Amino acid sequence: METISRKIARFVTNLRYEDLPQNVVHEVKRFLLDSIGCAFGGYRVEDVEIVLQVLHELGGVSEATLIACGGKTSAYNATLANSLMIRAMDYNDIYWQQDPSHPSDIIPAALAVGEKVGKSGEDVIVGIVLAYEFEMRLCEFAVPGIRERKWHHASLTQFVSPIVAGKMLDLNEDQMVNAIGIGGCHNFTPGAVTAGKLTMMKNTVDPLAVQSGVIAAQLAQKGYTGPEAIFEGKEGFVDTFGGRFDLAILTDGLGDSYRILECSMKAYPTEALTHSPITATLELVKKHNIQHRDIEKVQVKTIARAVDILADPSKYKPTTKETADHSLPYCIAAAIVAGKITPEEFTEEKLKDPAIWALLPKIEVIADPELEKVFPELKAAIVEIRTKNGQCYSMRVDYPKGDYRAPMSEEELLVKFHSLADAVVSRDRQDQIIEAIWNLEKINSIGNFMELLIADK
Repeated sequence: METISRKIARFVTNLRYEDLPQNVVHEVKRFLLDSIGCAFGGYRVEDVEIVLQVLHELGGVSEATLIACGGKTSAYNATLANSLMIRAMDYNDIYWQQDPSHPSDIIPAALAVGEKVGKSGEDVIVGIVLAYEFEMRLCEFAVPGIRERKWHHASLTQFVSPIVAGKMLDLNEDQMVNAIGIGGCHNFTPGAVTAGKLTMMKNTVDPLAVQSGVIAAQLAQKGYTGPEAIFEGKEGFVDTFGGRFDLAILTDGLGDSYRILECSMKAYPTEALTHSPITATLELVKKHNIQHRDIEKVQVKTIARAVDILADPSKYKPTTKETADHSLPYCIAAAIVAGKITPEEFTEEKLKDPAIWALLPKIEVIADPELEKVFPELKAAIVEIRTKNGQCYSMRVDYPKGDYRAPMSEEELLVKFHSLADAVVSRDRQDQIIEAIWNLEKINSIGNFMELLIADK
């Protein structure tokens, strides 16, 4: 029987820009704009600064541009840095079915390798479509997802990044099969990176898996081989992880429609399962003019995995940004105190805000079996706020702003982009970037586009 990797490789090597519907191309541009904005926002985050220092010490040939800071390094290293910039604020896109993921983490593989070999905007668009297609399919095929089995979704990304990098390198079918096999051998990531007190690795494991995909594709291009039956073979992914998998999801209907149309953006720089509760909380606070000092108790009903990931004891005492943006109690308290959730709510100063800390013990997060029944189709949550004068306000949100069923408008997307980019690039440069993205298919060399992404402030 033909292996899953070979079926994927055949589709990938044959896919052309002309095959893509215009609504899919437009969605690529929206996610690219969102991702570049997130990269500008993440540029000065501490973990990015450390990685950039290390990459500078390592050196490397001048193949691909580093976003914001400028200069060039190897496509391999630029992929790591640029992917981490996109990921660092936990503000980039989200897809969550059986497993969660952030497909935009993989965009830098298309940009960096594409720049290295002189690819066009059309080529990069195809690469981004492939990133979303297979990252999202992998999030669907394990039942329950591997996150429920205590593994992180970077374990899935390792299979996708070689596809994207390999497409930029024009790998043939056999080389693409090998690239997938090579990539799928060395980035299995334990769930510890998002459990308890979080560290910088929370945002770094996916960029590392994306970076590995670049070298996997380069090795395959030179004739290096990897296991073909990496998914379904003896001691392959499925055999090793055990449990139930729907393997057909990985290849059925390829090209009939495209998964990117079902991916969501983030309206808040926090873990995805906080978004519905945050949306409900902000609506209640605004509608009823609720003041934090008047609150007696807040109850958040959500699904069991959200309680497990976002409301364990460490999340009631967050001391780092990484823990705070994965703390449902902190996000709810900050939303009530500030009336918003933006990157400002996760600064060192805000993490010490006595008003937020006073609210944390008043926030109860519980699992609701009824909400469990509708997940993952709905990302439902119920927030109930009780005040000291006996008033009780409640609201249910089935999916938050930014979900593909409640998408951010072009205007809202631009507001987010400007808010993240303003500290790094001028408005004139931002306008050039925006115009280039909306006309990406007209760019002959993606290197020209990357030059626009260098900070001018």
